[in-house]
Amino acid sequence: MILTGLIVGGLLGLVLQRGRFCITGAFRDLWVSGSWRWMTAFLLAVAVQAVGVVMLTATGTIAPEVPTLSVVATAVGSLLFGVGIVLAGGCATGTYYRAGEGLVGSWFALVAYALTAAASKTGVLAPVTTWVKGLWTTELTTLPATVGLPDWTGVLVLAAAVALLVRWQRRLAAAKPAPLQLTPQRTGLNHLLFERAWNPLVTGALVGLVAIIAWPASWASGRPDGLGITTPSSNLVGLLVTGDYDRLDWGVLLVLGILIGSHLSARAAGEFRVRVPSATVIRRSIAGGVLMGVGAAWAGGCSIGNALVQTSLLSWQGWTALVFQVLGVGASAYVTLIRPRNRRRAARATAASPAPEHAGESAGALVAS
Repeated sequence: MILTGLIVGGLLGLVLQRGRFCITGAFRDLWVSGSWRWMTAFLLAVAVQAVGVVMLTATGTIAPEVPTLSVVATAVGSLLFGVGIVLAGGCATGTYYRAGEGLVGSWFALVAYALTAAASKTGVLAPVTTWVKGLWTTELTTLPATVGLPDWTGVLVLAAAVALLVRWQRRLAAAKPAPLQLTPQRTGLNHLLFERAWNPLVTGALVGLVAIIAWPASWASGRPDGLGITTPSSNLVGLLVTGDYDRLDWGVLLVLGILIGSHLSARAAGEFRVRVPSATVIRRSIAGGVLMGVGAAWAGGCSIGNALVQTSLLSWQGWTALVFQVLGVGASAYVTLIRPRNRRRAARATAASPAPEHAGESAGALVAS
């Protein structure tokens, strides 16, 4: 049954690659351009999954266990992770699917992320992770449970809020002029899948549906969880280094499937190309991957395990992680993107501004004297 991980991963890789679905971009746009377009798509994926999970739980198909909140580990780890995904140029799944497209910088980020996650979860850095997780622990599980309500009430609130966001984004899109369309070179399903640009909201809904499918598929394999990237990446490292086939589970095949699916999708769309970045970008990608691995291990999840999956369970850990990941992305985006952009704008404005009139008068006075 673990082979279904490869299938689900391949499907997810296709959706991510063709839909250009990157959580880093969704979070970064909030700070750089103030756009909620991709953030709405991301929250739609969370809401769709939340509805599916509450239904699967009600039918007894799955019985997710929600972790208790470790405040310092979740907050600091998620902040580090948020900083890291900007430096790496992609979140956990974004790094996988971009590696499948041929981005060499993502290859370096992915290796650094997987190695550091393994070191932080089960290797030489594991004692540090254990210490951080024990700094401030609580008994908090889900947000609705905190106020004595069943989880399905929280799902209704989440779904209603996201529906309003979707309506708002659709109105904004309708008010804009339609983008120019190039003459299609393909027809039928080939055109729809591998040539036409995907709508972000459709992509978000599809990610949510794949996340729902992942729950019973993973559960049937003996892995009681949904989508996850960090632990499977850590297990993949352990498998490759030690040859311990006990680490080969549904999650490992999931991440391999994402890599394969995104690669095949990029090939089919004519978008695969090996792109070698500068040494500076490679160093930044490695640094980002290290922060991603450490941060995800401390926080108990990455942009998928926490920000997408745990949020759909309405867990305190998931929503705390989401907030601090967004803050981490904002801090990193300010240093690497926003501040340099503002400085360039200020320099251009200074260069374009006319010289003060009194400066000319002073010069004339000097000549006359």
